[in-house]
Amino acid sequence: MTDRPAGSTSPKALNIAREVRRRIVEREWRQGERIPDEADLAIEFDAARATVNKALQLLADEGLLDRRRRAGTRVTVNPTRKATVSISIVREQVEQAGMAYSYRVVAQRRSPVPADIAARLALPEGKLLVHMRAVHYGDGRPFQFEDRWINTCSAPGLEGVDFWQLNANEWLVQNAPYLHAELAFTAANADRREARLLQTRQGQALLIMQRTTWNDLGPITTVRVACQPGHLISTDGGYARSSWPRGETRTPDTP
Repeated sequence: MTDRPAGSTSPKALNIAREVRRRIVEREWRQGERIPDEADLAIEFDAARATVNKALQLLADEGLLDRRRRAGTRVTVNPTRKATVSISIVREQVEQAGMAYSYRVVAQRRSPVPADIAARLALPEGKLLVHMRAVHYGDGRPFQFEDRWINTCSAPGLEGVDFWQLNANEWLVQNAPYLHAELAFTAANADRREARLLQTRQGQALLIMQRTTWNDLGPITTVRVACQPGHLISTDGGYARSSWPRGETRTPDTP
């Protein structure tokens, strides 16, 4: 049998996680019950123990399993998901704010994935992925700038999509359902490119959202979203909206 190196989320680990999740949801394994040891599950699923370990850890991260050293792994009592990530369609956010939506691709090409992105996706460095940069607009003003990497192996049908016409965010939400995601918010000063595309000054503080999604086939996409200054994240209504400070000076948005 052949599994991917430890540390990567292989399709086999995702399949094992899906079957274990089914047994928990359908109460074949009940709350508080200790599940079979990794060695036994490895035999059942014809997989390496490291693969089983990865699958169980995914479910522990979801809050479905309670893993304790020397005490084994049990189904969580009254399990709750640790986090729920709802990915919004940017066009809908803009239109819900009463603005006319538009979109522009700045660049799109197949590129070798660099080391930091490869590590985030658990893919080999240098693997060819779709790399694209695009800006979303509201009433002709920049709303968000996204720098995105897409793994075509995990998004069947993507090869025939013209992302110069249809934005990747909307297509992926509608056509590439994810099983789990990682989401992080940070702050960063706008570099030269971000300042130009968001029509703000270089060094301006920006809200940055980094999101990565996976399905049964592996990592789907990782995207770094730089938000227009003044962008607000609202949990009321479940979507993000943006506002622009009055009196801000903008420079023309040129390629």
